[in-house]
Amino acid sequence: MSKINVALLGYGTVGKGVYRTIESHQNRLQRLLGKEVKVVAILVRNLEKHVAPDEQVLLTADFEDILSLPDLHIVIDAIVGREPGFTYLKKAIDKGCHVVTANKEMFAFHGTELQALALEKGVGLGYEATVAGGIPIIQTICQLLQVNHFLKIEGILNGTSNFILTNMRKLGSTFAETLQLAKENGYAESDPTNDIEGYDALYKGLVMSQLIYGDQPCIDSVKRKGITHIQPQHMKVAEEADLRFKHVVTLFKSNNEIQCKVEPVLVSESHPFYQVEGVQNSVSITTDLLGTLQLQGPGAGMFPTASAVLEDIIQLEKEPKASPAAKDSVADQDSLLQWVIFSEYPKIENFGQSISVIEKLDDTAWIIEGEDIPSVVPQGSSATIFPLKGRYERKKLPLQV
Repeated sequence: MSKINVALLGYGTVGKGVYRTIESHQNRLQRLLGKEVKVVAILVRNLEKHVAPDEQVLLTADFEDILSLPDLHIVIDAIVGREPGFTYLKKAIDKGCHVVTANKEMFAFHGTELQALALEKGVGLGYEATVAGGIPIIQTICQLLQVNHFLKIEGILNGTSNFILTNMRKLGSTFAETLQLAKENGYAESDPTNDIEGYDALYKGLVMSQLIYGDQPCIDSVKRKGITHIQPQHMKVAEEADLRFKHVVTLFKSNNEIQCKVEPVLVSESHPFYQVEGVQNSVSITTDLLGTLQLQGPGAGMFPTASAVLEDIIQLEKEPKASPAAKDSVADQDSLLQWVIFSEYPKIENFGQSISVIEKLDDTAWIIEGEDIPSVVPQGSSATIFPLKGRYERKKLPLQV
């Protein structure tokens, strides 16, 4: 073939970013691939709302028009939701096309089937853009850490939640006020449920679990908690203690079972996520040889996501020789033994286990050390508990219980 013909499914922010980047970086793509890369078709939902960027580009609302193209090589999925993206990509693979997707929800639930079908048909499948936007976490795991065994993954994987938590702290505003600010800045959808309740981050965690472990945790066993219950007073107390709220995905394997948590935590200055602010994403990878590696960058946006999509195009025919390797780990041994609890002090003594009070932050906030504190909180307790990642250095005299 003299050129590589591409079809775009979706022409919103991501689709436009991919098209513009292919145009602006055409010389570089030709040097890397040896051929011109040409967008020949774009699928949209409503033809009346879009104009083809070039008269030679087919603009259609019917996917069958794209499937009927005689010389199509790559299909890029830039739409959202499990359907119709899953059905479209299955048909594209059946046709013999390589596929690249940025659709995290669809890939979290249907990625395994698509990968098996792609292997059967002998085509490539790229999904870098499904996790952490422009951060090359998938390729790092697949191509650059093939000898290492993975022990744990931690990630700030949703820019909307991180923006809200950062600005609640900086502005002293309520959750509702900061959510409105996120909407005004284009960082939150009109319905932000997926972001603020942790579903978006969970989908990304499931994608990484399938990649690293070849399987996913039982959905019923996943701990998923959003950020809507965090109050300005929580922020104020944490700030005075040099702690910051982050919404974190934690993924590990223990006793041969995959564990996944999506929850708000507090991090100390010693934790690598302490400085991850605003809409930035970050992923921390712990392996047996390397130790801990942190990658940080934009988690979304027109051109960061386009970057991930185009890098996938370059890698479509460069599959790793083996799947990533992982080992069981004693999860969070170094950090989750410490907790921040917002509660009146006398109620702490009713938890039914031995705990250590590390420090009193104010009359209703304490840093404590113990085992799985949330599991032993008395039923009906009004205590609010957050895991503490990164060791807390005592700033006052220790308390005796």
